[in-house]
Amino acid sequence: MVIVGAGFGGLTCARALKRAAVDVLLVDANNYHLFTPLLYQVASSLLDPSQIAQAVRSLIRPLKNCDFRLARVRGADFERKLLRTDAGDLAYDYLVLAAGSESNFFGNAEVEAHAIGLKELPDGLALRNWVLGCFEAAARASSDEERRRLLTFAVVGGGPTGVEYAGALQELTHLVLRKDYPRLDLSLARIVLIEGTGSLLGAFDPRLREAAARSLKRKDVEVWFDAMVATADQDGVALKDGRRLDARTVVWTAGVKASDLGAALGLPLSKGGRIRVDGLLNPAGHPEVFVIGDLAAYEQDGEPLPMLIPVAMQEARRVAATIADMVHNGGATAFRYRDPGIMATIGRNSAVAELGPVHLSGFLGWLMWLFVHLVNVVSFRSRIVVLVNWAWEYVLFDRPVRLIVRAGDDRRG
Repeated sequence: MVIVGAGFGGLTCARALKRAAVDVLLVDANNYHLFTPLLYQVASSLLDPSQIAQAVRSLIRPLKNCDFRLARVRGADFERKLLRTDAGDLAYDYLVLAAGSESNFFGNAEVEAHAIGLKELPDGLALRNWVLGCFEAAARASSDEERRRLLTFAVVGGGPTGVEYAGALQELTHLVLRKDYPRLDLSLARIVLIEGTGSLLGAFDPRLREAAARSLKRKDVEVWFDAMVATADQDGVALKDGRRLDARTVVWTAGVKASDLGAALGLPLSKGGRIRVDGLLNPAGHPEVFVIGDLAAYEQDGEPLPMLIPVAMQEARRVAATIADMVHNGGATAFRYRDPGIMATIGRNSAVAELGPVHLSGFLGWLMWLFVHLVNVVSFRSRIVVLVNWAWEYVLFDRPVRLIVRAGDDRRG
């Protein structure tokens, strides 16, 4: 069988099949698994990429029935059960599509051209380079007007990624870079979180949304509500209500859409490019094909499931169990999602967590956020290094990865 995607869904599915009588081939365009919840900490100079990304081959080493293929999927022949990739055709008996999602710019070409997303590892590295480069440029700028524009950062999107990055960027600026640039007037620095609705963290309880907004205000992060971005250029963003924010940096966290794999395979799609599936997570007419994670458009109790990691992992385990049963001439069982809760951090000593009836904010929410994310980092080594970096930053107000490192073919700025 073939699993497309080595994210949380694909990797969980492969691991759940380790005792099944199947040979598993895991296919991905990258050779690493990315722990996306901490990507913003790479972008804000707290963590190194190796602490949140792990080589797929090392992760599947204990799985004796699993191999990896570095390849990009181009299409499929469902009648012949062949997956078309840029590394050749792959035959399968069962196919699991777990290709995830990507930043959604909603067809706005100007925004896509001038904003930096925060979805993939190259995004995090590019954003770290860019922000540090802005401080270097501000240090040599000849006027306060130019310094103000270089040190104004627009973060578009008030979901967990936007809130977490805005809080982390504020701490990087005022707790760490203040010491690196003692001659730079950081009162000119400005972080503006732009949200298109009337509140942050729309999936959370209203009281937790308000707590997050208060925490950002205490950290001197400006929040603009009911602010829809119309366009962007190299000097900032323009809003649909006529307002404009001059900013050298625009960070886009305003939404994601499914990978374009569904369109490439010609499968029926729903809103956002997700593949329509039934209760067994099969697309219509393909009982040997399963779709999980952000790529799957599955409705439960009349509502589409959110594009979240717990959804992908639970779907992966259900599909793995179904395939194992089918190999032994068993039947399939319908999927049912159980919500484990949601959380987001706003930076040092502040987070919100909604775990069923338990709602936490402030320091207790932050401790819960630290614990949950630490235990879910992929490898034991990464957990230790991440914990050391967190402790170092907490005690010494320092971030160790303030490096501007570009690949040889990087032509940015």
